Amino acid sequence: MADQATWLTPQAHERLTAELAHLLSDGRAGIVRRIEAARSEGDLRENGGYHAAREEQAKMEGRIAQLKALLANAQVGEVPPDATTVVPGVVVSATMAGRARKFLIGSREAAGTTDLDVFSERSPLGVAILGASPGETRTFTAPSGKEVSVAIESVEPFTA
Repeated sequence: MADQATWLTPQAHERLTAELAHLLSDGRAGIVRRIEAARSEGDLRENGGYHAAREEQAKMEGRIAQLKALLANAQVGEVPPDATTVVPGVVVSATMAGRARKFLIGSREAAGTTDLDVFSERSPLGVAILGASPGETRTFTAPSGKEVSVAIESVEPFTA
């Protein structure tokens, strides 16, 4: 994971810190118990429970590594309620390729359970519109190579 800061609301930071603490304690302990119980059943080559527990352990360790990196590089703060330009942590209403869109500039982790589309400030779209104000139009090159025009209509702080 890159050493670039990821914007998080204080609520998202708290939620992710709690998730990490749980995974490091109860999560790991539970997996160890399941592996030991499955191992005691005998032959490991044909022990589906053992292999499933080991796979779950690998996924959990990956999530732990991801959370540690994210939290180590997190920029925690609230977006000013009077934000008038596109910055991490704002919800943008825009027209892209003739279609009205509403999305968050930030990270999926900051968005939590919202159903908003999320674009990283480091994505081609995010880079193109950072600093833009309502009424401005910017363009970016999509991963497909197509030039896409984005007309910013409004900007509002994200509230979790």
